[in-house]
Parts: sequence; structure tokens; C-alpha cells
Amino acid sequence: MTQAANLIGGNMHYLDMLYRLAISLWAGGNAIFTLMLTPILFKTESRDIAGRIVGNLFPGYFRWSLVCGLIAIICRLAVHGLNLKLAPILLVIMLALTSFQAFYVEPRAADLKRQIGSFETTAKDHPLRKEFSKLHGVSAVCNLTVLVGGVLLVVLP
Repeated sequence: MTQAANLIGGNMHYLDMLYRLAISLWAGGNAIFTLMLTPILFKTESRDIAGRIVGNLFPGYFRWSLVCGLIAIICRLAVHGLNLKLAPILLVIMLALTSFQAFYVEPRAADLKRQIGSFETTAKDHPLRKEFSKLHGVSAVCNLTVLVGGVLLVVLP
């Protein structure tokens, strides 16, 4: 093998490791936030305080997810090229869902939370609470889909 081929092959190995690391950090961050942090906050704090804390964390959470996703897709494309296998398709779906959450769902939900004021004193059948609940359901489905996708990408070759 020539020195250039060794250099390219070595870089591909590092890019593949970076891809796996980005996917692991993305899925791991999602799992900790979704399955551990948020339930603990809502169990130990009032609904309004827990909602405020989680709401304050969301922008950073979504930035983290988007950066990990972009690193993963760039590394995947650099190592494997453009192909229609499961991994790149999952990555695109995961990034699309995360982008939808970050740029539409979260800002809209934050606006609704400001308008509602207190979830503890606003009736559950209030129109703004109903709209918030729908957005929360959409966000939960998106988040769990991204988590499942991340787990699949970690175990796929």
C-alpha cells in the first residue's frame, strides 16, 4: 500500500469512529434526557417548576442533538459515500425529526407555556393546554423515534 492509501484508510477509520461516537452521544443524551432526567424532575418538583427546568434545557438539548447528527451524517457520507442503505436513511429521518422539534415544536410549545402561565392553575380542558398537549405528544413520538433510530444505528454495521 502506498503512503497516500495508508493515510486515507487511517482517516476513514477515524471518521468511522467519530461517526459511532456521535451516534452514541446523540442516542445516549436522548435516553438520559427522556428516560431519566425528565421523569425525575416531574416526580420531584411541581409541574410548573419541572416544566420550566426542562424548557430551559431544551435549546441546548436540541443543539447537542443537531450537532451530533450532523457530525454523524458527514462522517457516514465521507466513509461510505451516498447510498440508500438503512443507516443513512435513518440518519436523515432522525435529523429531520430533531430539526422539526428544534425549530417548530419547541418554540411553539415555549410560546404556549408562556401564554398558559401555570399548568397547575389552568384547567386541563383550556384550549391552550389542549394545543400544548398535542404538541407534547408529537414531540414525544419524534423523540422516541430518534432514540430507537439511534439505538439501531449503534448496533448496525
